Amino acid sequence: MKPYANESDVLQIDGLTIENRTDRISLHGEIDITRDRQGLKAAQELMILIDATIKVLESEDHKGRLPEAIILDNTVTVENPFA
Repeated sequence: MKPYANESDVLQIDGLTIENRTDRISLHGEIDITRDRQGLKAAQELMILIDATIKVLESEDHKGRLPEAIILDNTVTVENPFA
């Protein structure tokens, strides 16, 4: 996943869902990083994503394009048309 690149990428690490957006990375759920090989793999996957996110943010900050804060749009809930 390339952070902030699109509105469609979703990454699943155990019970943690990471959604890519152009203005944010959203994390939902929970994850147990256990003291075993599975925990190591989960931690490494999470670290790769966090490192990539930090690189994008630092690059934009060095270029003077990183705002102090953004205003997130409120989510609009609509009725399910298939219900």
